Amino acid sequence: MAIISTKSKKDFYLHVAILVTLFLVLFFGFFFVYLPWSTHHGETIKVPNLKGLSMDKMEESVDANNLEYEISDCTFVADKPPLTILSQYPLPNALVKSGRKIYITINSETPPTIRMPNLIGLSVRSAEQQLIIAGLKKGIVHQVNDPRLKEVIDMQALGRKMTAGSSIPKGTEVDLYIGNGTADAEIELPDLIGKPLDEVSIILAGMNLKLGHVTYEANSDLTAGTVFKQTCATCDGTSIHPGDTIDVWVVGDGNNE
Repeated sequence: MAIISTKSKKDFYLHVAILVTLFLVLFFGFFFVYLPWSTHHGETIKVPNLKGLSMDKMEESVDANNLEYEISDCTFVADKPPLTILSQYPLPNALVKSGRKIYITINSETPPTIRMPNLIGLSVRSAEQQLIIAGLKKGIVHQVNDPRLKEVIDMQALGRKMTAGSSIPKGTEVDLYIGNGTADAEIELPDLIGKPLDEVSIILAGMNLKLGHVTYEANSDLTAGTVFKQTCATCDGTSIHPGDTIDVWVVGDGNNE
């Protein structure tokens, strides 16, 4: 090995300068030439828009741009195709380095199961609001003969009748059946004479009839609290329509009612 002569101060400083220069060349060459070249320092890639793509199309786009991806979340959106990209980070058109990982959220293939809300007795508008809150959709609205005008009397989905609390996939369309204020059949007018008022209320409710005005009159020959007279303004002889009202006269002064 050759030995560098350092017999004079001049030679010594010269050798030190050579070593320092060599070190600086190697230092700057490694950090500012080799590393940038090997790591593509300064090169950026514009992030493609992956939203709405299928998994296959998304993978093609990511590979074509020398990027990577990771599924960070999976949720369900009813009006989006299954296994499509719902969101991404970084956002489209962001500048990133080659190999950057893109975090994506995909639409679930299977909708979650939820509980059917109780819509019976609601208006169509109120029922639709409850469906939206629950993550369901309003389907077809059917009108049927029923005295409950514009009220939901039934709800169906997936080809079957639905009841409140039953399981149903999120995003399902629910058909509503509402009353049109009429009835398609007549029933026999009930005889309420001699019956207690409490019993009369139960009888009428069971027949889908309404208790109208209650008039109290004193009558010492009859039992207090019993019906001794009834009228129905909309009745046809001995027939009555569901939803009709019956007025009654009751023995007593009404103080105990």
